[in-house]
Amino acid sequence: MYPLTDDYRPPIQAFIDRLNTHAELRVLTNSLSTQVWGELDRILAILGDEIGLAAAQGPQIVFVMKVLPGLGAPAGAHPAAPPP
Repeated sequence: MYPLTDDYRPPIQAFIDRLNTHAELRVLTNSLSTQVWGELDRILAILGDEIGLAAAQGPQIVFVMKVLPGLGAPAGAHPAAPPP
């Protein structure tokens, strides 16, 4: 996510915080990326909703995404509960 504004951190953090509210997702954030695991259809649906919300709240944003179906989540990915 690249908000096209000088104050880019708050929109990024808000987006990541909202992803972390979805119990069916496993989310791991580091200094370079946020990685999301879960059932592919649910991930894409949730991302669609969250991207739409981020776009509606402004500023103009650019999203770059890579999709690797079938890749398992590493230990330490949020939430602490194991995936279903």
